[in-house]
Amino acid sequence: VTHVADARTSVLHPASHTHRQLSEEQLIEAGVRPDLIRFSVGIENIEDIIQDIDQALNR
Repeated sequence: VTHVADARTSVLHPASHTHRQLSEEQLIEAGVRPDLIRFSVGIENIEDIIQDIDQALNR
């Protein structure tokens, strides 16, 4: 579960996660596009974050 005050890095898809209860029209009104990704950088070692991103993108 991702929390706003979390100190860990997280990536999520708001349309299917935090805003999943909204209709398509409500998503558009809220500015939550279907291709929107929320990326919150935490306090982990930056090299670990970069390595994790690289690994995820190269799968």
